[in-house]
Amino acid sequence: MKFEEYRIATEIKRNLEEMEFRRPTDIQYKAIPPILKGEDVLAIAQTGTGKTAAFAIPIIHLLHDRKVSGRSEGIKCVVMVPTRELALQITEVFEKLGRHTRVKTFCVFGGVEQGPQIERLEKGIDILVTTPGRMFDLVSQGFIRLERVEILVLDEADHMLDLGFIRDIRDLMKFLPRKRQTLFFSATINETIKELAYSLVTRAIRIQISPKDPVAKNINHSVAFVEMDDKRFFLERLISENPESKILVFVRTKVRAERVMKAMVRVGIQSITIHGDKEQKDRLTVMNQFRSGTVKVLVATDVSARGIDIPDVDYVVNYDLPDVTENYVHRVGRTGRGDKKGLAVSFCSPEEKGMLAEIEAFLDKPIQVMKLSKTEYSETLVLTKEEPDKWKAVMLEIEQAEEWKAKNRKKNKKK
Repeated sequence: MKFEEYRIATEIKRNLEEMEFRRPTDIQYKAIPPILKGEDVLAIAQTGTGKTAAFAIPIIHLLHDRKVSGRSEGIKCVVMVPTRELALQITEVFEKLGRHTRVKTFCVFGGVEQGPQIERLEKGIDILVTTPGRMFDLVSQGFIRLERVEILVLDEADHMLDLGFIRDIRDLMKFLPRKRQTLFFSATINETIKELAYSLVTRAIRIQISPKDPVAKNINHSVAFVEMDDKRFFLERLISENPESKILVFVRTKVRAERVMKAMVRVGIQSITIHGDKEQKDRLTVMNQFRSGTVKVLVATDVSARGIDIPDVDYVVNYDLPDVTENYVHRVGRTGRGDKKGLAVSFCSPEEKGMLAEIEAFLDKPIQVMKLSKTEYSETLVLTKEEPDKWKAVMLEIEQAEEWKAKNRKKNKKK
């Protein structure tokens, strides 16, 4: 079935065509019809399968249709997400799909001045995409009113629970009408998520895409066994051998992110970082640089993993294996988006083998091993641009030591 066959507004069909969306992905095919019928949906689908468009397309159609009929006052839809980056990217999808329609989307998040956000809210919007903190601030100040909301979307619900937002989600319900349509989207599911989901939805249509394999089929992912101190050399080689590729590198901590970035800069590879310590304006700048391809290497922490939806990421590199097994799925899911192919490689040091075993148990199958011969391993260490500088320093020290010895020998002979 093609998008042109759906009973949705012609404006949306035109936007889909301009975005080169011809046929729905599996999650879109299964989610769009029940959402259009006004039913609650509980959807579990892998990262990168097109979840955002799965709820954005029918929501825009429903609200556009209602506005044409004259019912247009107040915020009609709230999309609640865990991170600022994800909020911005979902807003971008809504805006692209909603061009030429009567639907207005706006994004609210913390870390920036609230004045401009209040000013925009006062002009009137239909869809609010938001993170919990700033939304509740503006609700308490009376700048956001939710009593007219007809549709609630909780996206990346599992990550919101990981970040401790379960209380915020429950608090949100106090401000919303009981009669509403609720859409619950998550990449993974466990008992806590299931309990929360069923407490929010009513007779929901349950959709589960490829539950037996959390990693999308179009992602080729493998693991290479590398000593911890040698990882930077293997990352350097991968980047150098793929100079035109967009490469997203994941590390465990903010400090590691900065160290890896500096290690790449030392060998002439331009790279940037994104993590929780960066100001919002800096995070936006970084994302725009990576999105546009101005800088092709981005080093990120797990907090950013859900908020990075960049087209055409060629490689994901797990420089460090994740502490939380589910995060492996979210990391590698940053490549191979939609129907595109993606590559992911993990560097596993001896001390990380326990983490690897947990990840493979979560996936319910082993990850393909990238075999490195002793020759290939040694070549990687020798080929690095750091090595010549090291050897020059070593040779200079040897030469200086030899000169010192020679001078001492002459002095001793004179004596």
